[in-house]
Amino acid sequence: FIRKHALALQSQGVENASARLFSNPAGDFGSMVNEQVVDSNWESGDELAKTWRDRNAFSYGRKDKGQARPEILSQLLQTTSRVVQEIDSVEYGLTDIQEYYANTGGLKRAAEKESGTKVNASFVESFSKDTTPRNLEDLLRLEYRTKLLNPKWAEAMANQGSGGAYEISQRMTALIGWGGTADFTDTWVYDQAADTYAFDPEMAQKLRESNPEAFRNLVGRMIEAHGRGFWQASEEKLQKLRELYDLTDEEIEGVKMD
Repeated sequence: FIRKHALALQSQGVENASARLFSNPAGDFGSMVNEQVVDSNWESGDELAKTWRDRNAFSYGRKDKGQARPEILSQLLQTTSRVVQEIDSVEYGLTDIQEYYANTGGLKRAAEKESGTKVNASFVESFSKDTTPRNLEDLLRLEYRTKLLNPKWAEAMANQGSGGAYEISQRMTALIGWGGTADFTDTWVYDQAADTYAFDPEMAQKLRESNPEAFRNLVGRMIEAHGRGFWQASEEKLQKLRELYDLTDEEIEGVKMD
């Protein structure tokens, strides 16, 4: 397939048509997809796909040292049917940090945009004896059950104080990222997260007191998820979330409550 595609590109006058190693511009790093998600600065998954594609259109290897070759990358994305990613750490999974959705999720979305068809994603846990590839959606559901929505994990994080609240908050941001790049919008994840961290008075107070910025982000991501159509929350739940957000925001800004 490499030879076939390279010859097809050569026939179109494309230089170095066999280029296959693509990344960010020389001396720079990151797909910038996570920056957009963190800042809520995006309108659609296709916008995130474009960001990933534009940031990863630079070829390396042999005579290329970061040359921009968007036409080759575009052609490769059009013929991509599956993305495979290695997970080499038992400590950090798909839901723990922003880089997985920003890179693997961004690649998946970019390939879907270019090809016009669904692109599957599989993950191999190289730290485990079982290296059977797992589908993205199944692995996300497993991780959310065992971490974010696991009562023991939630309690342990909350008891860690500011750092634990931050970790919870980051996973809510990543949930938005997976919604934008991979259309992962399982309602039960948002429902249980809201019940666990926002609507449980004791938990909400503990998180808000230990790290109000993290708690505000956590609640804000739930409101954002509803606004983006990822989560169909009732008006009653939304009102409670808005009240929690406003209360925390006022406390952070030092506004005196009557």
